[in-house]
Amino acid sequence: MKYIYILSVLVISLVSCKNQEKANIVSTPENQKKPNIVIFYVDDLGYADVGCYGAIGVETPNVDRLAQNGIRFTDAHSSAATCTPSRYSLLTGRYAFRNNARILPGDAPLLIKTSTLTLPKMLKKAGYKTGVIGKWHLGLGDGFINWNEEVKPGPLEIGFDYSFLLPATGDRVPTVYLENHNVVGLEKSSPLEIDYRKPFNGEPNGIKNPELLRQKADNQHSKAIVNGISRIGYQKGGEAALWVDEEFPDVFSNKAKAFINKNKEVPFFLYFSFHDIHVPRVPNKRFLEKSSMGVRGDAIAQMDWVTGEIIKELERLELDKNTLVIFTSDNGPVLNDGYEDEAVELLGNHKPAGPYRGGKYSAFEAGTRVPMITYWPEKIEAGESSALISQTDYYASIASLVNIDLEDTEAIDSRNAKEALLNSEKSARNILLEESLTLSLRMNNWKYIAPLVDKPAPAWLADKDIETGFKNAPQLYDLSKDEGEQNNLAISNKELVAVMQSKIDSIVNFH
Repeated sequence: MKYIYILSVLVISLVSCKNQEKANIVSTPENQKKPNIVIFYVDDLGYADVGCYGAIGVETPNVDRLAQNGIRFTDAHSSAATCTPSRYSLLTGRYAFRNNARILPGDAPLLIKTSTLTLPKMLKKAGYKTGVIGKWHLGLGDGFINWNEEVKPGPLEIGFDYSFLLPATGDRVPTVYLENHNVVGLEKSSPLEIDYRKPFNGEPNGIKNPELLRQKADNQHSKAIVNGISRIGYQKGGEAALWVDEEFPDVFSNKAKAFINKNKEVPFFLYFSFHDIHVPRVPNKRFLEKSSMGVRGDAIAQMDWVTGEIIKELERLELDKNTLVIFTSDNGPVLNDGYEDEAVELLGNHKPAGPYRGGKYSAFEAGTRVPMITYWPEKIEAGESSALISQTDYYASIASLVNIDLEDTEAIDSRNAKEALLNSEKSARNILLEESLTLSLRMNNWKYIAPLVDKPAPAWLADKDIETGFKNAPQLYDLSKDEGEQNNLAISNKELVAVMQSKIDSIVNFH
């Protein structure tokens, strides 16, 4: 009996200790549920292309609501003036030039090596479920892709648990959805064939069959015809799997909702990468004439609706108060980018880049200065921030937020700007690199554009009607007095030019 009594006391004590230990675990802040993270990454959205940044001719109530209740940044930058480099830097925390990242062809191999440390890999270490939905354009496979079999390596091999993609871009073949490793809806009786070099016999294309087109395109975009739109590259077969452009907003928003619902009990990271407002601009009929700017403006309205649908789902599931939302764009705006869709003719008084010079592809400020909003109900107070910040910094900032220490070789170009993401009164950087065909440097309000040497700008840029900023001589601008970069002060400030060029050199040579 004495033995039984002692044993009973021991069991009760152990249970009490366990219960107390459990209570202590629950009560400690570091073990409370980590915040969900959603990055809305819009394509080709200019600094002033949404209402809260001054858009004229289109309404964006959902994005504006994020800004009204979050932080609207006025000096935030994509890492580069084109899409693939910016996406690479966001996911790796490394400047794109370190991997010679450029706009990729549709059949390019995976740009991010599977051994590379990435933002989703880091978040998986913190217990997150990770997903990417939308445009990819970071390459797939290891050099040759058979689209009728498993397509890998891809997002799943660099840290994502789930992916639902446009494999490249909307204006490139293959025009199919890729879910995880497989093309969606592909039938064995009609295999998918892709070729970027030569056409398939008997298949129509935009040059030979212009009567089949809904939008006339330039020669680069006049290859395979799908849904009445000609694309870059040639394609044959796969009829049951081909996408319909007008269905993008519903398909992608539904996939995002499904991912959120599946992972609502655990912390999750959703990288929602829009096709909008990239060409070809083919909005769903629900959004036609929602703007006064034709299909480019209508695509902005469509993007705004999708943003609202995903935010509403977070609210419906009561997840919004524990979710950090970052809304931004991969580079500056472009109007004429391969298709005759009247984006130029119907622009009206709207200025996609606001007061800034240039646009997509450009070394001027509009190439990388983009809208950016952070939103987190009850955590972020509404405000406007003038912090100088790069998308390259998201990696280190999010790592700090979820209490992950980075390795020495991880995200080497990323800086911890967590406080600036959450507080409009906090600063981030005072030096920021901008990538285009050349490198530019911001040092507080000074802007230096390095000369373009040994590599002339490609001829096709002339068709974009964008001021590229590429010159053979150095350029220096004081943005505090000259935000439009009109007065080059390089000749009268040679010492400052030398300092800023030296800083670029040190960044480039840093390993």
